[in-house]
Amino acid sequence: MKELFFLVVVLYASYAVMAKEVSPKVQIYSRNPGLYGKPNVLICHVSGFHPPEIRIDLLKNGQEIADAKQTDLAFEENWHYHLTKHASFTPKEGEHYACRVTHVGKTTIHEWDADV
Repeated sequence: MKELFFLVVVLYASYAVMAKEVSPKVQIYSRNPGLYGKPNVLICHVSGFHPPEIRIDLLKNGQEIADAKQTDLAFEENWHYHLTKHASFTPKEGEHYACRVTHVGKTTIHEWDADV
């Protein structure tokens, strides 16, 4: 029932508001300072986009991190949407982490920078 209500709200927002396509703002960061060898959480927050058609992938060396968790799609009062995806990780020197966002067929990749 909850899913049906959410679907109705999303469809209503998509058709009733007739908002223009708006590209997402992407922020990629770690919960704690990014130090090599220290357990941490990689976070990708995507906001301010419309329509809600979006996919977020967290990447390690170009490969999707399988155990990443994602919040439910939420909307702001202007009918733009936001999502957050996160995964536990322990960065090592030489590894590369990124957030890949595909919104209405357009893909961008955003690199995470360690604090070391």
